[in-house]
Amino acid sequence: QVQLVESGGGLVQAGRSLRLSCAASGSIFSTSAMGWYRQTPGKRRELVAAMSSVGSTNYADAVKGRFTISRDNTKNTVYLQMNSLKPEDAAVYYCNLRAYDSSGRAVDYWGQGTQVTVSS
Repeated sequence: QVQLVESGGGLVQAGRSLRLSCAASGSIFSTSAMGWYRQTPGKRRELVAAMSSVGSTNYADAVKGRFTISRDNTKNTVYLQMNSLKPEDAAVYYCNLRAYDSSGRAVDYWGQGTQVTVSS
């Protein structure tokens, strides 16, 4: 069973930075894709950034150039460095781990979410 625990959220002024962390239990971290999603009330959860098991990355257009995803396989941890934060970045941020079962089907695991609030 995989458990994901996020940390690092909080209240920050616009223009400042935050770093989110997500620690994963289990033994499949290094072979899994990791991602950060965010959600605001009444809206669908959206992808912010993702990193494959081999290090390729993908970012939402809204965060390109400001956010950086990284991972440390020795610590089973994925990070999201968020710079130049804007009020519209405020959301609950969720960590995601995507693994594949023996049939090749994706299996998603989610953290509990961490709130990011950006004051203008």
